[in-house]
Amino acid sequence: MKKKVTIQDIADALGISRNTVSKAINNSEGLAEATREKILQKAVEMGYKQFSYFSTIISDSDTSPAITGYQGEIALLTSAFLTQSHFASTMLDKFQLEISQLGFTMNTHRVTGANLREKSLPLSFRSEQVKAIICIEMFDRAYDEMVCELGIPVLFVDGPVKRDGHSLPADQLYMDNTTEITRFVNDMLSQGKKRIGFIGNYNHCQSFFERYAAFRSAMLMAGAEVDEDCCVCYNHQDEIAERLDAIRELPDLFICANDFVAGDAMRALFSIGKTVPKDVRLLGFDDSAESRISRPTLSTVHIHTQIMAFTAVQLLMSRMREPSLDYRIVHTQTDLIERESTDFSL
Repeated sequence: MKKKVTIQDIADALGISRNTVSKAINNSEGLAEATREKILQKAVEMGYKQFSYFSTIISDSDTSPAITGYQGEIALLTSAFLTQSHFASTMLDKFQLEISQLGFTMNTHRVTGANLREKSLPLSFRSEQVKAIICIEMFDRAYDEMVCELGIPVLFVDGPVKRDGHSLPADQLYMDNTTEITRFVNDMLSQGKKRIGFIGNYNHCQSFFERYAAFRSAMLMAGAEVDEDCCVCYNHQDEIAERLDAIRELPDLFICANDFVAGDAMRALFSIGKTVPKDVRLLGFDDSAESRISRPTLSTVHIHTQIMAFTAVQLLMSRMREPSLDYRIVHTQTDLIERESTDFSL
């Protein structure tokens, strides 16, 4: 049986510390890009669990004709400005690097409100040049269905909510929105923290809905009651303080749809005279840069953007090679990171 490759094995092979390897694989800050690339390449070569499939892609490509010259455009469609704080920004950096080595360029096409209403493509989009499409922050189902009908391979990174059970006819890539929230809820319940709420518009996108469903499912399976007053679904930041102030008794903690929602909640609680974690604890999701510098620092769930990038490349390349493949829905690993905002000793 083949020995499982560990982080320590990679560290030993490169003559560096285990912590440095862990930072590279988890896309943490404080590491030179050249060092990160060297570590990730070694992880691929050694078949580390997150990259084992990618080494197969590389070896397969060795037996195919060499890629020479320009292969075409992969179009990024997005309805939002993807700031450096958005989890997709680091994913797209790696994604663009990988596709460039395969002969593809990536161009960003901003989908405006008018495009959404009219179901029209951005003026910059030229279908004759586009070999595949990657969609990020594209949560309008009707528009997404129109994109799926273009006859071009398409991948959605997250997507519109599927609470009615209807999925898009396309490949879809998500982070694991369930495992770490389920574990966290059960850990809290085992410590006697039974009043747990949720903040965020769970109809905004599928990932938000999966996080909300994981929270409710974990509570249900443990036989814990959910206080509906503590499930705060809001659309605008100015609503949240009023909604939180109306709760007669705040829960022990809130699970938030993402780190930005947790930031809104933290500010809203402060505005009504409550503090985190003294009066209520908060868990976010994404492990944004802001989560590490907020006061208090924010407990969150880390997204492995490097493996999401590799997976996105694999899904699109295989779809271009075999358009008739069944659609794939892939979830990549996430990890709980507990910081000050959920510390009951503070």
